[in-house]
Amino acid sequence: MTASHSPILDYDSSDEYRPEPVPPPQAPAWRDGSIRIGIHTSIAQGFAGSLESAAKLGCNALQIFSASPRMWPHVGARIAEVEAAEFRAKRAELALGPLVIHANYLINLASSDPVLRVRSIQAYHDEMVRGVALGADYLVVHPGSCCGKTMGTAKSSEQGIRDVALAIRQAARGMRLCGAFDDPRDRRLRLLLENTSGMGMAVGARFEELKAIIAAVPDLPLGICLDTAHAFHAGYGIHTEAGLAETIAALERTVGLSRVAVLHVNDSKTPFGSRVDRHDHIGKGKIGLDGLRRVLNHPKLSANGAGGGRPGASRTGSEGSNAQLSANENAINSGSCGLWGRAFLLETPIDAPGDDRRNVRRLWQLVGVAAKQAPRGAGGTSSEDGFSMMKRGRARAGARSARATIVKPANPTKRAKRSSSGRKAAGASKG
Repeated sequence: MTASHSPILDYDSSDEYRPEPVPPPQAPAWRDGSIRIGIHTSIAQGFAGSLESAAKLGCNALQIFSASPRMWPHVGARIAEVEAAEFRAKRAELALGPLVIHANYLINLASSDPVLRVRSIQAYHDEMVRGVALGADYLVVHPGSCCGKTMGTAKSSEQGIRDVALAIRQAARGMRLCGAFDDPRDRRLRLLLENTSGMGMAVGARFEELKAIIAAVPDLPLGICLDTAHAFHAGYGIHTEAGLAETIAALERTVGLSRVAVLHVNDSKTPFGSRVDRHDHIGKGKIGLDGLRRVLNHPKLSANGAGGGRPGASRTGSEGSNAQLSANENAINSGSCGLWGRAFLLETPIDAPGDDRRNVRRLWQLVGVAAKQAPRGAGGTSSEDGFSMMKRGRARAGARSARATIVKPANPTKRAKRSSSGRKAAGASKG
């Protein structure tokens, strides 16, 4: 058959190649409506070691530093991709989330000192870079203090707020952060401002200040981390039922509850309204067990979304779960429920071995979960009895060091006699 007599094939649209549709993004597994409890863990044994510590303490969430918190890291300090990949894989294996990074304590985004301001912005940017590398969900930072300004007037307060907002915008330049703070399917890094105790000229003790900072950078995924002790220090009466209701109403009027992604659950060593930041063990301080129990179980502050949630609830990842997440978003906006995935994280002191474990266990008890019912990690791994981030040998060494630094007051009579005899000896030598 010649080319001119070749058969003509009819076009069949079913033969056309059609790529599979891109599946819709899924929310992370920790946004499953279960209670998320964690603690700040040490990176002294490496980033992966911090995950092991959280799991052994019976946590299903955690907070870490990405570098030393009390010294300036060198500019552009990064985490090796091999180490970051190991961390991400280990976190997935242990089913921990959310992962929160707390920024360097030296960062002061409100400072008017030009040198400190530049260093703070660069350090904050580097925190974002390391957070993205580790796959962190949130980066918490203190807004800072108005060094060189006198707080108390509307003008200086507004200037401090503008300084913080501008610093955040400059630090986030070039970063690929979460596109929409309220979208649970966007797994990229979100930024959180932590409320402060109000010491000195600190910005962020009042929710109105935090709202103003968020409003000044509407294009960035900015929310807040609510610290219970700081709120108590700043005059929010969360230790009473009426005071907690007033505090939640203030949050709803200002930043909005959907922006409260993380709670630092700490008791306070200092009294109500002291404006002095001192954390205490859960139930041992001025807020007390009853006060913290009300915070943890309040329906508007809980980790349970619309339709409730419980440890071991079905994981997100299906279309049905995404529909539930959408319902949760609507309920959050109406103020009728908690936020799926909201985490309760401890920043309590570790004065003796086991303090960290006892505080974690106390949190689980306050939310009505017995220690044996606390969530297990992947593969059935669970908390380790007797584990603590403070080793007994280190505690004894610290106690010996403390005793060695104690100087007993000298006996004035003996000191006078020694001085007299010394003068006599000096006089004799001169003679």
